[in-house]
Amino acid sequence: MNVPGLQRNLHLFNMFNMLGIRLEPDLEKKLDSLAKETGRSKSYYARQAIRQFLEEREDYLKGIAVLEKRESTITLDELEQRLGLER
Repeated sequence: MNVPGLQRNLHLFNMFNMLGIRLEPDLEKKLDSLAKETGRSKSYYARQAIRQFLEEREDYLKGIAVLEKRESTITLDELEQRLGLER
């Protein structure tokens, strides 16, 4: 059976992985309300939240790794002074 566009749609569908999560009732209610108010899907907001968390966590872990090296550091004021950005 040859259905126009079916192969492309199946390919796009297979590009994404599925993740099921359980939410507390109040969190589910807030997410559902937001999705309805904005016309976006709950999946959209879940992806955004996960993406933001992962980016922030990655930054945090990189910062911890730098601090653990115990290299010399300078304050923001010192950096601004060195760069001629004094307030």
